[in-house]
Amino acid sequence: MKKGIIGKKIGMTQIFLESGEVIPVTIIEAGPCPVVQKKTTETDGYDTIQLGFAEVAEKKVTNPIKGHFKKANITLKRHLKEFRLDDAANYNVGDEIKADIFAAGDKIDVTGTSKGHGYTGAIKRWNLSMLGQTHGIGPIHRQSGSMGVIDPARIFKNKKMAGQWGNEQVTILNLDVVKVDAEKNIIAVKGAVPGARGGIVFIRDSVKA
Repeated sequence: MKKGIIGKKIGMTQIFLESGEVIPVTIIEAGPCPVVQKKTTETDGYDTIQLGFAEVAEKKVTNPIKGHFKKANITLKRHLKEFRLDDAANYNVGDEIKADIFAAGDKIDVTGTSKGHGYTGAIKRWNLSMLGQTHGIGPIHRQSGSMGVIDPARIFKNKKMAGQWGNEQVTILNLDVVKVDAEKNIIAVKGAVPGARGGIVFIRDSVKA
């Protein structure tokens, strides 16, 4: 990985190209992210940098975290994330990473937390077919049907059943950067990214590009 940054999902809109084509894009406020900590192979066993993002009130931060930022001489941030960059050795604590590390045409991977829908039945959660509603079938229609045969008399793992839907980490690969506004720290990404408006996302260069 060569590039990485923390951002906040603003919402979706559309961009018109010179050819007249309309592209749906997600607007992400990316950075600025100061380098809060630098880890090296000699001291920690691996090379990485820790980035901070979004201002936070002092009363909402624990004392150990306050000491962590005080050591780096950086104002308190709400979010922290490590990025194992190939050139991590070139960064120092206090350096600031902004949206302009990406450019239009770059391929990126975006990781976020998907929208949570709570405890949901199998029909809605997995889009299973409903049971028949005529010819005396019932009284239950919105269930997944048979769970398996008599032998081995148990339900196998990964069976599609009711449970928590959403609110989990999701990564979308190979998204295109359409536009970058360095002054406003804005990145426009083609298509949708995980999460609701205001959700935190982690952007890095694509692992498959």
